[in-house]
Amino acid sequence: MAEPQGYEVQNLTPEEVARGVSEGRMLLVDVREPSETSVEAYPDAVIVPISVFDPADIPDPKDRLVVFACRTGKRSMTASFLAQEQGYPYRSHLAGGIVAWKAAGLPTRTGG
Repeated sequence: MAEPQGYEVQNLTPEEVARGVSEGRMLLVDVREPSETSVEAYPDAVIVPISVFDPADIPDPKDRLVVFACRTGKRSMTASFLAQEQGYPYRSHLAGGIVAWKAAGLPTRTGG
């Protein structure tokens, strides 16, 4: 998907996101579907599936940076564009998704 005119997405690495979440600077929002997150999930992520995505469903991030994540990075970019269309300043996503997260040796929560 090409970036819509006027919107931008900031690519963050798995290491940057893991550090930001653990330090309380980032709120990780997983936009994958429940069928995916029940098998394997990011630790400490809020789940807001892209199929029913509404940025108003994201808990108040307070002073944290909202970072979208999915499996490979495509749906997280879409979520960022959708949020920006509705006036939210959510521009960050986990580049490469959970695939890159695991490749970086970061933990996931498995089983439901």
